[in-house]
Amino acid sequence: MLKTILTSIMLFICFAIAFAQDKEPDRAEVDRLTDSVIAEGKALFRSEWASWHGTDIFFERFKERENQIGGYVSYETADNLINVFYTKGDKPQTMGIITFGKDFNIQNYQLDTVARPLNAIEMDLYTLRAAAFKALHTDTTFKMYLNTDFNVIPFINKGVKRVYILTSPKALRVVALGNDYQLTVDNNNQITSVKRIHNTLISTDTKGQKGMTLMHTHLIGKDEIMSATDICTLMLYEKENDLKQAYVMSKKYVSIWDCEKDTLIVLTKQAWDRINADQKTRHPKQ
Repeated sequence: MLKTILTSIMLFICFAIAFAQDKEPDRAEVDRLTDSVIAEGKALFRSEWASWHGTDIFFERFKERENQIGGYVSYETADNLINVFYTKGDKPQTMGIITFGKDFNIQNYQLDTVARPLNAIEMDLYTLRAAAFKALHTDTTFKMYLNTDFNVIPFINKGVKRVYILTSPKALRVVALGNDYQLTVDNNNQITSVKRIHNTLISTDTKGQKGMTLMHTHLIGKDEIMSATDICTLMLYEKENDLKQAYVMSKKYVSIWDCEKDTLIVLTKQAWDRINADQKTRHPKQ
């Protein structure tokens, strides 16, 4: 009798575990995850957009001052995207401040070369950047791939400080997804943990290709849906590489990024399977 009861309990537990694993995620939770990652990814893109184009402008105008540069940071205000170059040393001064509008028009900018101490936000970003570069040289978590560079992005979004490190290709017409990291910091802007967002680097050569669709998977233990770094990278590279869509597959979700509209749709795996089954029913192979 006892053996029968124990067997029944074990079968119930196994069934409950299997049911929990297969249960479709709540739509409200999916939407919450989606909205959060879109907001973070697009904010990260805006920071990088300012850095990309601010760097081009500064070096075009002041190439002879390259040896004086200590680094640069970018951040967002209510009305502007700001890229700041600063001098070397423990008490950096601004060398150039490039202020863009939010229309993403690279011709719509103001350049200020009057030196001043970094403001509070800039000092936070400067300290985060310095801590990240120190970690890059001491932490073996980071992996460098051939023909790539690390792109360090100190980042403050809605008061939360962190650092992202992306891998960027040296070659044109190449899209690199993965080998990216999120660094968590404490109240003193010191690194407390390093998270590998993707395990590997996925490089796609887009030369001679039009309307490409990219796809990669997120393994168990990684982000369940498309990551903020995925969104940032796609937005940075999608136009010049003529990308159409990007898919991220995980155990629970299928994320679909529209490279023309910059929108993200996240389907549960169950919904994805239902759609595929319906398509096979509607359009059976001849």
